[in-house]
Amino acid sequence: MSVPAPPAGVERDHPLARLTTVRTGGRGELFARAGTEAALLELLAWAHDAEVPVSVVGSGSNLLIADDGVRGLVVKLDGELAGIAVEGRRVLCGGGARLPAIAARAARAGLSGIEFGVNIPGTLGGAVRMNANAYGGELGRVLEWVELAGAAGLERRGPGELGLGYRSSNLIGGEVVVRASLLLAQGDPEEVAATLAEMRRMRHEAQPQGIKTFGSTFKNPADPRAEGRSAGVLLSEAGCNGLGVGGARFAPKHANFIENTGTASTADVVAVMAEGRRRVLERTGIELEPEVQTLGDVRFPWR
Repeated sequence: MSVPAPPAGVERDHPLARLTTVRTGGRGELFARAGTEAALLELLAWAHDAEVPVSVVGSGSNLLIADDGVRGLVVKLDGELAGIAVEGRRVLCGGGARLPAIAARAARAGLSGIEFGVNIPGTLGGAVRMNANAYGGELGRVLEWVELAGAAGLERRGPGELGLGYRSSNLIGGEVVVRASLLLAQGDPEEVAATLAEMRRMRHEAQPQGIKTFGSTFKNPADPRAEGRSAGVLLSEAGCNGLGVGGARFAPKHANFIENTGTASTADVVAVMAEGRRRVLERTGIELEPEVQTLGDVRFPWR
């Protein structure tokens, strides 16, 4: 059986590093942007018929791409699928909408509950997949429904059907978050704006700024031996601040962030992660687990 030709706009051998904030990784075998629901469904249906695996890239703020690149089709949502609209207490967002923009739009409408999103530089789709949380806020608490796209079409699910846990959900490969509804609380616009400003200040003080990095490298451990200490604190106590391999290093300011000092490969990042994890394990017996997501054949040596 002949393989159908890909839809218009599908590119071959597309550089993917520029789509991540840490700027490492190789090329995508196939790449396309989807700005409408119809365009996305066409791409997914073609990929299914052609037996081509599908991956989605959001803002790339918590993503490691394999140095050897990614097989199959990589899709990025933009246009209508990155839009934000307010209807009463609801904020309707495309899967490609960025959380800081969603938080700012809600604040202008005097809506409260998504302020923590101002400090998460990812997209709504990634936030749903990871049940994003920060500074006491959690996406699952304000999520009303999610619309998912797959080869068979569209499906709407409520938060109780998503298997939401700590930085996790039950979404599988090939399921793409098209849009979602956030049900927020009515608040005072000035108070919500003040909360956003305070959260931005806290992030600026605690985390590295203006560098090539990605969000938290490891999940905060549930192990009781951590005694409530975060992954960043455990790494810092193990002497990881500034620890580097090749062009990658743990940030001197916050050890749970990895920086690309200019020449890093994904292999360098993985090597830094492995050394930090080894030091924490040796010192405390605690096994840190990655929070960063991967595309392509990225292998963590301890697995």
